[in-house]
Amino acid sequence: MRLINLIPGRGLRVGLAVLPFLLLLIAYAMASDARLAVNPDDKLLPSFGQMADTWQRYALQEDARTGGWLFWDDTLASLRRLGMGILVATALALVLGIGLGALPLVGATLSPAVAVISMIPPLAILPVLFIVFGLEELSKVMLIVIGIAPVMTRDLEQRAREIPLEWLIKAQTLGANTWTLVLRVILPQLMPRLLIALRLALGSAWLFLIAAEAIASTDGLGYRIFLVRRYLAMDVILPYVAWITLLAWSMDFALKKMTAFLFPWHEGR
Repeated sequence: MRLINLIPGRGLRVGLAVLPFLLLLIAYAMASDARLAVNPDDKLLPSFGQMADTWQRYALQEDARTGGWLFWDDTLASLRRLGMGILVATALALVLGIGLGALPLVGATLSPAVAVISMIPPLAILPVLFIVFGLEELSKVMLIVIGIAPVMTRDLEQRAREIPLEWLIKAQTLGANTWTLVLRVILPQLMPRLLIALRLALGSAWLFLIAAEAIASTDGLGYRIFLVRRYLAMDVILPYVAWITLLAWSMDFALKKMTAFLFPWHEGR
């Protein structure tokens, strides 16, 4: 039996998927116990109990200064910015992707510009965004849009160019005009790819959000992490990082299931 032919069953697959996380937690617990045994006041590797107490204080107790629940207020603020940025970037990428990939005149005009813009490091122009759009919500949303929209656009453009020419010719033979081709032939082929491109861009979107909140914000998950870093408050930072990871994974999982449900033909089902 060759290793390449060994396919794990459902139960074994779940166990293998959980194993790396379990080993990581065990390794962290051992390292934390070792450091705290030497110095009970060590802040670098807090115990799971310390992190649970801190999370309870942030999530389940009202803040004396603001009167709110910091953990949930930060989460809602970050998700609001992220959602707005993703919504604008997705709509922009879909429109531009169709135009660049399906309309030769538009592609010849704008495709080189989009390619160049996609190579600009978004974090490098963050000061420019703050100058142009101010320090409020718009600059943070625009950083997400500028960071992921060009990459998603190029992905959709390439997918549009891969649509067989025979399909377009047959549709025109049956009387389809440009608008009909876009709606009935090109758009259905790009929609599953749009969700896949969004899944691939989620990590970058979170990165740009955290960076913007860390520099200029008064709330949000990124703001809280960079606020407490000066105190080496790892009992706050690590739960926040784990929460961000869980949110990002949940969004990716939801998009994966949405793609399979709405476009089963795309995955061969």
